Amino acid sequence: MDNPATGTAPKQGFALLVFSISLAMFMTSLDGTIVNIALPTISESFNVSTSTVSWVATSYLLVMVGCVLVFGKVADTLGYKRIFLSGFVIFTIGSFFCGFLPEFIAGFPSLIGSRMFQAVGAAMLMSVAAAMISTFVSPDQKGKAMSIIMMLAALGTALGPTIGGILTQYLSWHWIFFINIPVGIVAILLGAKVIPASCPVQREGGFDRLGAVLAFTGLASLVFVVSEGSTFGWTSPVILGMAVLMVVSLGWFIRHELCAADPILDIRMFRKKNFVIANLILALVFFSLSGINYLLPFYLEYVQHYETSTAGLVMTALSFAMMIAGLIAGVAFNRVGPRRLCIIASIPLILGYFLMTMLHTYTSIGFVMLALALIGFGLGLIVSPITTMIMMSVSKSKAGMLSSLTSLERNGPQSIGIATYNALLILGVVMIAKSYDITKEAPANIKLEVLSAGFDIAFILSLIMGIIILILSLAVKEEIHPDYAAEAKILIKGGE
Repeated sequence: MDNPATGTAPKQGFALLVFSISLAMFMTSLDGTIVNIALPTISESFNVSTSTVSWVATSYLLVMVGCVLVFGKVADTLGYKRIFLSGFVIFTIGSFFCGFLPEFIAGFPSLIGSRMFQAVGAAMLMSVAAAMISTFVSPDQKGKAMSIIMMLAALGTALGPTIGGILTQYLSWHWIFFINIPVGIVAILLGAKVIPASCPVQREGGFDRLGAVLAFTGLASLVFVVSEGSTFGWTSPVILGMAVLMVVSLGWFIRHELCAADPILDIRMFRKKNFVIANLILALVFFSLSGINYLLPFYLEYVQHYETSTAGLVMTALSFAMMIAGLIAGVAFNRVGPRRLCIIASIPLILGYFLMTMLHTYTSIGFVMLALALIGFGLGLIVSPITTMIMMSVSKSKAGMLSSLTSLERNGPQSIGIATYNALLILGVVMIAKSYDITKEAPANIKLEVLSAGFDIAFILSLIMGIIILILSLAVKEEIHPDYAAEAKILIKGGE
């Protein structure tokens, strides 16, 4: 099935290869959000507090973000296929443990441990997905393939709460994990057959163990601070201590990586202005999306009084628009060029975010779905071209490193964004209430107007991010590393 001369999968294996990688991206992204809606049920099942049960989600994100850079480097050394298949095995076993062990072994603590084990597999999968497309897919199919996997990754994140709600309501919370098992088995068997083998790269100086420890410690501490800051209190000794650990670890990591013979993350790549701009665009896209994914369901339930299941269905407008735009991006990639696609994508993104700043208590559901569709369409157009630009800006020997970096830039900003948007909502509501002297005794409709205005203030940040994304898209250039010179004419045909 492999093409040993080029290291790419032959055209007849393209669909199966992309399907295998897409399964990984969809399932790992889905599992990052699918448990959120089941947390109240899990809390009742184990009789634990809401702050305690939140660790079902936090522990997964903490380990995944902390490990993703490390496995990107390991994949460059050991080969992508080995890491990919091992990741799916661990992810599938971890999913079984999450649904099965808590009922028989140690209760709630075993669920947290199983989620952390599952997250190791997720980090392995996410760290190599983009690298496998960059390495194994032919130039004329690269844009289409990247569009598909990035679209399904974002789709998994968006659909998680909806699927989780259905499974929890009609079966049990255990099934939000059991659903991964048959998918995992199929993906392992399929991946073993269709994914080409890549030759391990010989490295000088051995694996950067200190860099791996510092990367995990710093990134895991960052996730803990932003996720648990409001729970513990931003000035609590726990949060302040973890913040110090984060700063020290990440600072030491950067200094160490600049001197390491074979670093986990080559910090020198960020000396290139264009590389920084491209990575910043990707991070800001997912940061801005986090506000919509996190806050809008609260608006729909608290202000518009929709049921949870209905709110989830409304949110699918974003997902379907993203799917349509992802397919368009795959077709238009070679004709239009990645830079122009990013510029074009910024327009509906900005329009959608602008509409989100105009929500009221009487806003129609059609208006909300139009805004979501515009945002989803912009996201579907921009994610794959900017990811491809990042992947092709550095040598192929660092594909795993870049793949893990783009995964980090999808998940990390969403964690930070949730905390940021939540703080903005609370600040906006308090500010408006004080300004108009609105108290707890105010009529219910007045309180809803204040809450709605708070959402508008929070969504202004997304609008600002959208404008910045457009400006950066105008500034970014299509720089191709010599390793991809043979593909450059195809990939930037529609260039500047």
